[in-house]
Amino acid sequence: MQSESQQIRTPSVAIIGGGIAGATAAVHMAELGLNVHLIEKGSGLVSGPPICHLHAGGNLYREISTEQCIELLKQSIDTIRLYPQTVNKRPTVIAVPYSDGGSPEELYERLITIQDCYAQLVKQDIANKVLGEPADYYKFYSRDEIEALACLEQPKNPTTIDEWLIPFAKHADLDVLIFPVVAVQEYGWSVFRIAASATLALEKMPNCRLKAETQVIGVEESDQGWTVECVDREGNIEFLQVDYLVNACGYETGSIDDLAQKPRERLVEFKAAYVTHWPQCEELWPEVIFHGPRGTPNGMAQLTPYPDGIFQLHGMTKDITLFEDGLVASSADSSQPSLPLRLKTKIQKGWDDDVIIQRSRRAIEHMARFIPDYSVAHEFGTPLFGAQQIPGKDDTLRAADVTFEGKHYARVEVVKGSSAYEAAVKLVQQWQLFHYQDLTIEQLHPVTLALSEAEIESKAKELAQQRTYPQQLAQYYGQ
Repeated sequence: MQSESQQIRTPSVAIIGGGIAGATAAVHMAELGLNVHLIEKGSGLVSGPPICHLHAGGNLYREISTEQCIELLKQSIDTIRLYPQTVNKRPTVIAVPYSDGGSPEELYERLITIQDCYAQLVKQDIANKVLGEPADYYKFYSRDEIEALACLEQPKNPTTIDEWLIPFAKHADLDVLIFPVVAVQEYGWSVFRIAASATLALEKMPNCRLKAETQVIGVEESDQGWTVECVDREGNIEFLQVDYLVNACGYETGSIDDLAQKPRERLVEFKAAYVTHWPQCEELWPEVIFHGPRGTPNGMAQLTPYPDGIFQLHGMTKDITLFEDGLVASSADSSQPSLPLRLKTKIQKGWDDDVIIQRSRRAIEHMARFIPDYSVAHEFGTPLFGAQQIPGKDDTLRAADVTFEGKHYARVEVVKGSSAYEAAVKLVQQWQLFHYQDLTIEQLHPVTLALSEAEIESKAKELAQQRTYPQQLAQYYGQ
């Protein structure tokens, strides 16, 4: 017969990996009162692949299904409710150049479906209205309408989609674009304010023990749960006894699968985005996506704005964001795909200055094909880079969250960061660790949602500086 203390013992969970998936799972479980051990081999949380926007509808990806788009919409709404201070509220412009070979009309039916879904979600719960009015979720613009906007001056604090599009109208080369273009409420997302929010929240919750600069070197399963062997930077070894084990190691998820003897097929892709400065820019830009066939010289060009003329650039070509041999698969011998040594070296030791300058320059030139004035921009520090895991064999998969093996083991396998909260909820539900009843996201996370804008931004700036990035990437931008 169990004693009273055994009957009420709080379950314990070890989460390996402090990226957005692991950090969000730790925040959520700690808020629910569970005993959490968060183990991260790096010095801080959420420092992996570049994150620059929420995929609130997934319209940046034409190749994915409408079902994935709707899933990303729902996940993004929940994410904004959990991390409201991490969002940069400005629209995204999607433009199709003649060099793309596609048509902007391809998005039309999908946008109607996503807008209807958003309207239904708002009708179900007014707290879901985090992307503006459903009627304003997207807007198409003809060339005449864009040319009319180019004659206007942008107000200091733009509030309408029209006002946000004024700099695009002035500076984009309209002759290379197929009209209409579309603006959609897919917001920006600050990776540094995500890191700050998770770090500050976990510091306030004594039931979460964060072990940074700590490597997991062994795991062993029993009927009761798991023993986790880890070593810190001083070489001290510790054994943790926990009820449940969450593998949230991002691109290194396969290495823990190997230790746990839980084989799984997956892909890993190395990517980079480039931090640039356009000093002549005095307006507030939306994000802009110029579509193009992935992996070709005409690959998608993406302009992500931050304060003071700082822009993050993606160019979906093999000499900008993508890399030769940068997409690798697991094997029969290991669940961990193996990146080429030169890419592993970038992750572990950083970049050579000449490579930063060369690839940043290519990104600027790629953007200048569509925004000619951007040619005067220059590189502005370390690229945002890392490797992204994709479960299974489909490299177009974008909406993924969690898989379970046995009674006590799970992998959080998010492809997009906005899937992290849903993954955390599924962990709790699968293992029956908490009864949600009708509690809202806001009621479930009082510690996280009590954090102020000022303390989050201050911590985010500190983290950006520690990681050698400009503080503008941590600052609020938009409405």
